Amino acid sequence: MIIAILSGFIAAALIPLLSKIIKGKGSILLPFLPLSLFVYFASYLPKIGKGEKLNFVYEWVPSFGINLSFHLDGLSMLFALLITGIGTLVFFYTYSYLKGHVYLDRFYGYLSMFMASMLGLVLSDNIITLFIFWELTSISSFFLIGFNNDDPKSRKSALLALSITGMGGLFLLAGMLLLGTAGGSYSFQELLANGSLIQEHASYGWIILLVFLGAFTKSAQFPFHFWLPGAMKAPTPVSTYLHSATMVKAGIYILARFTPLLGGTTEWNTTLIIVGAVTMVYAAIHSIFRMDMKSILAYSTISALGILVFLIGLGTEESLLAAGVFILVHALYKATLFLITGIVDHETSTRDVTVLGGLRKVMMPVAIAAGLAALSNAGAPPFFGFIGKDLIYEATLHFGDWAYLLTGAAILTNICLLFAGLLAGYKPFVGNLPAEFSKVHLPHPTMWVPPLILAALGLIFGLFPVLIEKNLIQPVFSSLTNNDTVIHLKLWHGFNVVLGLSMLTLTLGVLLYWKLKPSEALFGKTLKFELFSPQTIALLFGRLFSGFAKFWTGFFQNGYLRNYVITILGFLTILLGYRLYQGVNFYVDTAKLTELTIYEVIVVLIMIVSIIFTVFSRSRLVAVASLGVIGYSICLIFLFYSAPDLAMTQFSIDTLTVILFVLVIYNLPKYKTFSKRRIRVRDGILSLFFGTLIAILTLEVLAEPLNRETSIFYAESAYILAKGKNVVNVILVDFRGLDTIVEITVLVIAAIGVFSLLKLRLKSIEKE
Repeated sequence: MIIAILSGFIAAALIPLLSKIIKGKGSILLPFLPLSLFVYFASYLPKIGKGEKLNFVYEWVPSFGINLSFHLDGLSMLFALLITGIGTLVFFYTYSYLKGHVYLDRFYGYLSMFMASMLGLVLSDNIITLFIFWELTSISSFFLIGFNNDDPKSRKSALLALSITGMGGLFLLAGMLLLGTAGGSYSFQELLANGSLIQEHASYGWIILLVFLGAFTKSAQFPFHFWLPGAMKAPTPVSTYLHSATMVKAGIYILARFTPLLGGTTEWNTTLIIVGAVTMVYAAIHSIFRMDMKSILAYSTISALGILVFLIGLGTEESLLAAGVFILVHALYKATLFLITGIVDHETSTRDVTVLGGLRKVMMPVAIAAGLAALSNAGAPPFFGFIGKDLIYEATLHFGDWAYLLTGAAILTNICLLFAGLLAGYKPFVGNLPAEFSKVHLPHPTMWVPPLILAALGLIFGLFPVLIEKNLIQPVFSSLTNNDTVIHLKLWHGFNVVLGLSMLTLTLGVLLYWKLKPSEALFGKTLKFELFSPQTIALLFGRLFSGFAKFWTGFFQNGYLRNYVITILGFLTILLGYRLYQGVNFYVDTAKLTELTIYEVIVVLIMIVSIIFTVFSRSRLVAVASLGVIGYSICLIFLFYSAPDLAMTQFSIDTLTVILFVLVIYNLPKYKTFSKRRIRVRDGILSLFFGTLIAILTLEVLAEPLNRETSIFYAESAYILAKGKNVVNVILVDFRGLDTIVEITVLVIAAIGVFSLLKLRLKSIEKE
């Protein structure tokens, strides 16, 4: 399992080494990676269909309770098959769509990394590793959205998407940490067993709020939805893979996965119902005013994501079944429509539905796929979309006092989505073929076969739902509800209210399509509300924050090292002074102090003289040398008190520091003027205050009762656990090895900086 998940990362690392092959005909081999993964996961379908839940555990950081634990059940199986199945078709599609592109190898690398990240996300059982993969999807999607990096709009869209989803990821991390603390484990399966304790925990409200923020930003829920239409600047394979089938559904996956654990409460369900309902209606209405095919599909995707959040919020068995089915329904028809949009754009160089028409005459297979997808999107029988829409209406109709209102919202949404589907999947292919498109031809089969396959599956699953009922949908339902209720998918339920609502939706949607014609004038009417849109407000906040950051940085990070030191020491002085103001409780037992020796007195006097030279010297070299004397004096003090290891460390550091300082300042000019008196007085007062407070704090620490528990542990465990007799070395290398690595990294970065300064050769104009 771990090889299957990490294979995408391995491929992404190897692709640059095979760049020449990938840019040639070798790229046709890459789709076989997701295809093999699809076959691998599909091989588990019989076991999943029998109700088995498979666990794969690999130790990673066991001391922190973090393992690479993967869990395969119905819900993760559905997403794994979507990720690898649609991924296979997108990889094949890319072979022709980006053929000859100078960065084709780079694109496949990003795509492979994203696929692996999504697989890790949906299969992770440990919520910390789930978060890591969550962030990897944001990073890889940033590269994919901004793939056309020479286009300022693409770069801006990528940054906006990363900012919104990255902010959500920060909230999600906090939520995961709180959840792990409340549940006493980071394993989802263990947390699921303690669901009642978590819901009764004092942090429950904060946990669901943070999880909501993470999920809503990733799945483009109102008011965080605006990044998704902007992300359509990415190439069509990206829009297909990320924005219809996988990444935007990561938030849906999180909500669905945590429903058995955190759901069932008023806070959880009500929030999801409201946010989902607002999102699905708002975005559906927006979609009918758009003219660009990608823009139409973007807003209809946001609306579909709102429907899924809405269904999860209802929380009934009927609504959760509808959500499970609709995830698959939407992925099939929306991925098809996105791929078709790419074909139309690729061959005609436009996506404007007001000028497109008659393309069936030159691209019949594409037109067939588009028609099938549009019908499934409309929920027309006998398509799989019809079953999905019926399940939605059943869920809303049986929701008590709010049934009529919720059903009305669902009908309005579906009418608008039907209209949007006809605009993108029907209008470009009917009517007369414009003269400028007469030379348009059918693209390479690797472009039109993938959408035809997806569209055909929408029809096959509608006619024969039994094909996926037992091995796929039933396990998904069991994962969402945490029970074993047997479900049945049927195309025909007889003449009932649900059928009537479906027919009403189809009728009104078709009438709306014939009456409402998209145009610049119609789209212009929506711009009147742009001033109050969430995007405008968010961008305004961004500009204000950027202005504040510029002021803050300019004030504190002004390029003068002395000001940085003053700021830090001033803050610490105030902090320590406040601590002193609260009162200190220490007593120094002078009877336990050893008598001063002549050696100690001499060393202290040397230090005092060196300090005076350092402060008042007009030569940088003399000041540096004086600092070195102070350091060597401290080495002697360490030796007096039987700490030779510390003395050697101090000696090495001081020697290296003096040498580096001398090398850096050797070519600097002499002081032109000595520091002003008021500046020296200010620095002196600050130094005295800070030094005095540190001395008082040190005495307070010495007065505290000595606890040797930690020292005893290290002394007893150094040889037993780490096979080392030098306790200090064992602490640095083994017990606190991570700290040491960080410290070494900091030193290496500093050394690189110093080396760069030594090698710096400024032009004459830069020196001025």
